[in-house]
Amino acid sequence: MEFSTGFGWIRLPLAAAFIFGSVLTAPAQIIAPFSPAPAATAPDEEADAAETADVNDPDVLKGIDVDKLDWSQLAIDAGTLNDLTAAKKRAQAAANNGINWSSNANANGSSAVTVKQSVSSFWDTRIGADMTVAKEPTTMSELMAQKAANGGNLPQSSGSAWATATAPGAGPVWDKTAVEARVDPGAEQSKLGASLTKSVPLSSDYSLTLQNGYSVNQQGTTALPGVGGHITRNYETDQSAKVTIVDTGTSITAGQTMSTTDDKWLRKFGAEQKLFDNVTVSGSVGETSQGAINKSLTAGFKKSW
Repeated sequence: MEFSTGFGWIRLPLAAAFIFGSVLTAPAQIIAPFSPAPAATAPDEEADAAETADVNDPDVLKGIDVDKLDWSQLAIDAGTLNDLTAAKKRAQAAANNGINWSSNANANGSSAVTVKQSVSSFWDTRIGADMTVAKEPTTMSELMAQKAANGGNLPQSSGSAWATATAPGAGPVWDKTAVEARVDPGAEQSKLGASLTKSVPLSSDYSLTLQNGYSVNQQGTTALPGVGGHITRNYETDQSAKVTIVDTGTSITAGQTMSTTDDKWLRKFGAEQKLFDNVTVSGSVGETSQGAINKSLTAGFKKSW
């Protein structure tokens, strides 16, 4: 580090001579190689010296009437702190029960928008909507780009409304009951389903989850005065068993599905591995109604806030 002063470099020799002369005139002090070190100051003496007030220190209470200070502001009991904590929890719960919005951009230029709101915390009842919002092209270049990305067609906006509820089970038979309803007016589709889940701990490192699901899928609209309607219903049931290894974050699933359109059981086997926080890799192999084998390998990132 280099310092400079306003006196200039010409005065440095004079300053050096002055310092050298001061060193020569100072009394010499010689310490023997094995001479005992000076006696250390006792801790009590150091504390007394530190606590001794200097007469030149400013008076922090100058101009303040001590008798008029309101010392009751410091009288906060444990009950007051509990009230503050409870109020903070209520405010956080109110924020969680509000309407939550999320949006993600799709590859074709549209946006996937999801809105949901909690209706009741007793059965964890929620309602929401999943929408695909297509952006209107403003220039000819945007129009051509959207058509090229969607096979010559422009992406269309669509949406579906849903409602979910989670209720407790029935004693030792199953642990949790989940009900879901979804309506898609644009595609004239609706679905009503329910699932029953039972968790069985095998050991401290392994757990088994059994699930039975039932759903009704409806296609078409109900006949109205002056408008003909046609409705088809498909009933579907699925059964699955999942073994989870807690230490490694690995889960293995085996299950089967049957519907009125297939009229036979279609078996499926899959596995999922957690790599690190919120990132998982999953793969599955399953039968199809045409007899071919359906294979899939996916990686996902999930974050909740």
